[in-house]
Amino acid sequence: MKHRIPIRMGGYGPATTSFSRGLKLIGDRLTAAFGDEVDIKYVWNIMDLGYRAEDILWLVEDGLLTLGYQSSSYLTDRVPELGIVDYPFVFQTTPEARAAMDGALGQALAHALEAKANYRILGWFENGFRHISNRLRPIRTPADMNGMRIRVLPSKVHERTFELLGSVPLRMDLTEAIAAIKAGTLDAQENPFANTVTYGVHKFHRFHSVTNHFYISRPIFFHRGAFDAWPARLQQEMRAAVAAAVAFQRDLARQEDEEARAAIAAEGCEIAELARDELAAFAAAVKPIYAEARALYPGQILKLLPRGM
Repeated sequence: MKHRIPIRMGGYGPATTSFSRGLKLIGDRLTAAFGDEVDIKYVWNIMDLGYRAEDILWLVEDGLLTLGYQSSSYLTDRVPELGIVDYPFVFQTTPEARAAMDGALGQALAHALEAKANYRILGWFENGFRHISNRLRPIRTPADMNGMRIRVLPSKVHERTFELLGSVPLRMDLTEAIAAIKAGTLDAQENPFANTVTYGVHKFHRFHSVTNHFYISRPIFFHRGAFDAWPARLQQEMRAAVAAAVAFQRDLARQEDEEARAAIAAEGCEIAELARDELAAFAAAVKPIYAEARALYPGQILKLLPRGM
């Protein structure tokens, strides 16, 4: 019997999300190109199997899965350079952010990641701009966040950002955050609207504010040993498939955002569209973090940001 190359793709969301559909596009392209030379299987949501969302990192690094994705913030403790894209208000627009992640900045971060983890990084899915939701009150100023217990990604930069905004940041895996939101022991969270709806947060949080405070990407990472052992033709086709999946996923993300806003409104929630001066107040409140960044990161990587820092 002919040996088939196993390719196991994993994520942490339903099959309907843009990320899962991006993985399916990769699989379909490889199947069309290689037929029974490859054996492709999917685990759409590892949390359905009792794993934490962050477990996708070691599942790929240890080779149980061939490839996966995860928000870059989950890797900042291990790869400090990734923290540079965790800073608030670094990107002003989606096209600007995409260009940076597809260009020299994304390449530098991919190299840093590969130097410290058993991965090959082939591209960046878009998690997009993030907004604040909570169960207590409308948020239009930093003062409205005073004392709020908010879940943040496992990032020191995210923690510091919300400390400066007067809240109480709590680093939690997604599984823990969802449970705490349902139990009412967590006041707030921050996510793109699509994530807020995917994980049902809008059923527990009435108040939503369009803050665009962070833009987060999700690296598409491969088990290095598996990828490097593939024939050159398969490596080349996988790179092309990932590039196509990134473009596809980003287009879907725009649609998901619109649909998620509609779902939040349909649930009877309030969505506060902040005015320019209101957003400026948030930017002013976190301003000390930029001086801290200049002391932490080398100048050459800071220069890769759209406007430096």
